[in-house]
Amino acid sequence: MQKTKNTLVQTKLIKRDLSFIDFNHRVLTWASNESVPLLERLRFLTIVSSNLDEFFEVRMAGHLIAYLDGETTQDSSPKEFLLLSKRTQRLVSKKYEIFNKELLPALKKIKLRVINEKERNKSQSLWVKKLFEDSIKPLLVPMTLDPSHPFPQVASKSLNYIARLDGENVFGRANEIAIVQVPRIFPRFFEIPSRKGVKQRSYSSLSSIVREHMGSLFPGQRITEFSQFRVTRHSDLALDEEDVKNLRTSLRARLVARPFGRAMRLEIAANCSEYLEDYLQTQFALPKESIYRSDGPVNLVRTRQLIELISDKTLEFPVFRPQRRKLSRGRKSVFDRLKEKEILLHHPYQSFEPVIEFLETAVRDDDVVAVHMTLYRTGSDPRLVELLKEAGRRGKVVMVVVELKARFDEAANIRHAEELEALGVQVVYGVHGLKTHSKMLLITRRERGLLVRYAHLSTGNYNAQTAKLYTDIGFMTADARMCMDVENLFKHLASQAQQPDLRKMILAPFNMLNAFLSMIEKIANAARAGKHAKIRFKMNSLTDPILAKSLIDAASSGVCVDLCVRGACVLPSAAPVARHSGYIRVRSIVGRFLEHSRVYLFDIDGEQSMYLSSADLMSRNMHGRIEIAWPIESQKLRQQIEHECIDLSFSDTETSWDLHPNGEYVQRNVFLKTKEAKGQSKTSINVQQILMSKYGKFK
Repeated sequence: MQKTKNTLVQTKLIKRDLSFIDFNHRVLTWASNESVPLLERLRFLTIVSSNLDEFFEVRMAGHLIAYLDGETTQDSSPKEFLLLSKRTQRLVSKKYEIFNKELLPALKKIKLRVINEKERNKSQSLWVKKLFEDSIKPLLVPMTLDPSHPFPQVASKSLNYIARLDGENVFGRANEIAIVQVPRIFPRFFEIPSRKGVKQRSYSSLSSIVREHMGSLFPGQRITEFSQFRVTRHSDLALDEEDVKNLRTSLRARLVARPFGRAMRLEIAANCSEYLEDYLQTQFALPKESIYRSDGPVNLVRTRQLIELISDKTLEFPVFRPQRRKLSRGRKSVFDRLKEKEILLHHPYQSFEPVIEFLETAVRDDDVVAVHMTLYRTGSDPRLVELLKEAGRRGKVVMVVVELKARFDEAANIRHAEELEALGVQVVYGVHGLKTHSKMLLITRRERGLLVRYAHLSTGNYNAQTAKLYTDIGFMTADARMCMDVENLFKHLASQAQQPDLRKMILAPFNMLNAFLSMIEKIANAARAGKHAKIRFKMNSLTDPILAKSLIDAASSGVCVDLCVRGACVLPSAAPVARHSGYIRVRSIVGRFLEHSRVYLFDIDGEQSMYLSSADLMSRNMHGRIEIAWPIESQKLRQQIEHECIDLSFSDTETSWDLHPNGEYVQRNVFLKTKEAKGQSKTSINVQQILMSKYGKFK
């Protein structure tokens, strides 16, 4: 046992952001997978591009500052910045390689062609020229730089061009450098007429159209060289809440300035000259390592518009129709059914519509006196907010906790808050200095003179759109103590009084970290006593070093630790060093749906305790957010969740990756191919496909 302990204790944690880049490499394999429908491959490419955008907007600032200052901090160092830049450059190069060498040729094979200015024939060029002259050029403002026209304030993630000019302008002056900012209102791709007699659809990018006609923007001067460029700026809205009197007003003001934060990354064309690169580098005060050359459109995120233009269902995943579970049956309402047993919804395999139905039933039930709900990200579906408004108009007590600081959803949440307040709804903006990330809906109903409560809790957002794309678990209950916990938490969020008295739920930032550490230690003690002890977790990210080290200690004590972590994970696997000794297995599932549910299972000789949660095992979730975890006490539901979320994930052979002790992820199906040569099982298992087949059907 001592040998096992010493071996596992030496396990070195992986850097969080390096792990995040590795995750995007895993996502990118879907863009290169020929068994995936072509437009879905392109969609996965845009997902990686979007992930990288957000990474530079939020996470890169600390690394860049540490590098520029030459200082080592707890979170970063110059060495880590260089390694991170190197890994990211490799990821970006792979993105464009897939786009140019795999996706565009594959589109061409099926008569869908993206053509640039050199490939357009005469009639196509004339059509594009008219488009440019009529619709694009009037909205472009080319700016030549001089003392009275300094380098413009370029918005984050916007498309721009820099040109080097030869010759004099109308005033007889030589302005060598010019900037052209391209408004965001333009689509990034246009369908153009195809060649006569050829059965194909043709598209051209906005960047190629502007590139072809750049010369017309500077009459009398000659463009000697030019390049597209795009800057990504730090966009995390940091507020000194100690000095904020009105959070909504302060956030609204900050949103205006968000596109103009400090530059974090500069993307330029692959053929950009060193002269123009150096000029831009100086303007944005970035090191060479923060400059990325793009062999194609600098903003691959916007190729989503190409997917919309093509709009061919045969090139996308088969339409999946999730199971629609009926909450009310016959004379039994959802409230009657919840008194009989708790209801579990596994999205997206089961529809999100029952959640809408639950709220709608409550709003239109005269016996319901109060509705309490948290809103973090609601998406574009207005039904939830409209139902809350209706509840207010019907005279019910309505309290909505709107998290204004939900990153990149601030503007939408401000709008929702103002609309609700206008109808007399009590709107609370969470807790000072913390994000309210918990997902709760509480219905209070008058029954036979008494107040009876019903609750819906979820691992994901109240968002009907992401509920079609993210795997999450929704839980409905009439358990009196659980519902009272929810009510007490809502009161706490409104009054910010002392820590709420919770009987069943665990709450961050108050006791969640210590509760998890205590449960892990309990499992470790059981293993030391010779009992068979298991920890089985599923989450998005595991980056909290304290929790990671506690899991190492548990495995060192003989606990079998199974972790299904979709994204960043700082804890590598650790193989058992002796029979019946502890180990750590880390598995990542990257599939059609984004794995988002959080499940925490503790097992001692078959005696289980399980918690679902809104929280990942990250420091920000433990210390900087209002998060909840709640127990699943039904053995039947525990078994269902363990099977669907953990067992199947560790059986998967198609969409799974194993994290090895050296920090490297290895794709499971590649591993099986080598084993198959030795006569091992050839059974192919896809966890998401199994659950889609179990619950829903394909159109």
